[in-house]
Amino acid sequence: MRIPAWTEDELVLAGALVVKNGWRELRTNDREVQELSELIRSLPLHTPEERALPGFRSPDSVSRKTSDFMSNHKLYTGKPTRCGKPTLLMIEAFTEREAEMLKAAEALEEGIASGELYTIPIQLDEVDEAGATAIEGRLLARQALARERDPKLRALKIRQVRRSGQPLRCEVCDFDFARVYGDLGEGYIEVHHVTPLYISGTRETKLDDLACLCANCHRMCHRSRPGESWRTPAALREHIRKSAQSAIH
Repeated sequence: MRIPAWTEDELVLAGALVVKNGWRELRTNDREVQELSELIRSLPLHTPEERALPGFRSPDSVSRKTSDFMSNHKLYTGKPTRCGKPTLLMIEAFTEREAEMLKAAEALEEGIASGELYTIPIQLDEVDEAGATAIEGRLLARQALARERDPKLRALKIRQVRRSGQPLRCEVCDFDFARVYGDLGEGYIEVHHVTPLYISGTRETKLDDLACLCANCHRMCHRSRPGESWRTPAALREHIRKSAQSAIH
């Protein structure tokens, strides 16, 4: 059995370490490297057999990964180390969206320290049909999906919409389940965090942080692409508008 490739979650944590160190590598004996090695080895992302492999996320391997981040950054003038596409995408993400990615790393660290990220069950669509995960990591996607599926939170959001006198329909494409499916679709809608939890900083989700979406638009808001993990309902509406205009022309 070979040591598994680094996941996005692990790369987020390693990348944050390098950024905080001024885009400089860290050595095996550095305290931060030792601590990150121990933390990564505890994450619920790999099988017990994989975690037991000699050298799995050892301080040496963590130090080498920090060298990958430093030497493949666009401002580095020396010879870059060889690394895979996920690491290059993570370097790009930290370069273009440093504050956002540091928040993702902080949210990961907080979720690990509190124990929450160890208790959330695996969500079916935390990994897409191509096997891709969010650039910010699988565990944060798992956390967001689990909270969005909280039946109490969903019921409260539906009640808020109905009390406001608005129809219960998708806020992106206006799809109305009751209008299409009759009594079968009555009262059905999915809820979605308008912005990721690690950006909004909400520990207790507020109803105004949620949007009502149909299943299709919900998946499109969450769908990962290289270096991109999420989009707001407003951004998805604009994407649909541009796509429709392009089709006409």
